[in-house]
Amino acid sequence: MDTRYRDRSFEDLVAEGASAPTEGWDFSWFEGRATETRPSWEYAVSLARRLAEADAALDVQTGGGEVLDFALGRAARSPRLRAATEGWPPNVARAAALLAPRGVVVVDAAEDAPLPFAEGTFDLVSSRHPVTPRWAETARVLAPGGTYFAQHVGPGSVFELVEFFLGPLPEEVRLARHPDRERADAEAAGLEVVDLRAERLRVEFFDIGAVVHFLRKVVWMVPGFSAELYRPQLRALDERIRAEGSFVAHSSRHLFEVRRPKD
Repeated sequence: MDTRYRDRSFEDLVAEGASAPTEGWDFSWFEGRATETRPSWEYAVSLARRLAEADAALDVQTGGGEVLDFALGRAARSPRLRAATEGWPPNVARAAALLAPRGVVVVDAAEDAPLPFAEGTFDLVSSRHPVTPRWAETARVLAPGGTYFAQHVGPGSVFELVEFFLGPLPEEVRLARHPDRERADAEAAGLEVVDLRAERLRVEFFDIGAVVHFLRKVVWMVPGFSAELYRPQLRALDERIRAEGSFVAHSSRHLFEVRRPKD
């Protein structure tokens, strides 16, 4: 934690968090201001091993391309065919620029649209934190025997923070993204779940600016969030962080390895 942020005013910290760029999935801005324990399976490193064994690979909802770029940089060899999709325009441009030197074709595709690829094109489909897993589309573009390897956000992730702003949420909302439900959906699409692991991990915010930037960057946490709209809650949370030293929440992550059966 960088204790310099404790000496700055509420207004100054909120303004900084509200003006920081949100494109991509580079979270280095939070250094010294927030921490999150990483899952034990080291997703990007594990993805690098699978990329080295793939002939044709697709990364779905790649964000700014940072995770795929890291994994390709660590892979012993690159797949012959390398593609990625992304639907948010600022991220499409960012990913295209970052991944072009890796030979990755970045396709602008909305998260709820059909994947713009022919059936059976890829022997590896990956995704880190897809908004909603598209099991039927994943099954369609996977070659027989191909693998879907992904890290998903689990149920109730960082809900301590979400409910600070929105109040208690219904149980149905809390159970959304549950790995058991996603397993059932994957199997209903004709896929075989080879491995499924889940972990709950500590998240800590050390200043209110970090909270503002986080909620602007991860927009589905508090839909419609803005510093102006939620100023009373931000003021109360700022006082709590200053009194207790931090605000603690817990993220939820699960790892999927899923296979399309061989015909």
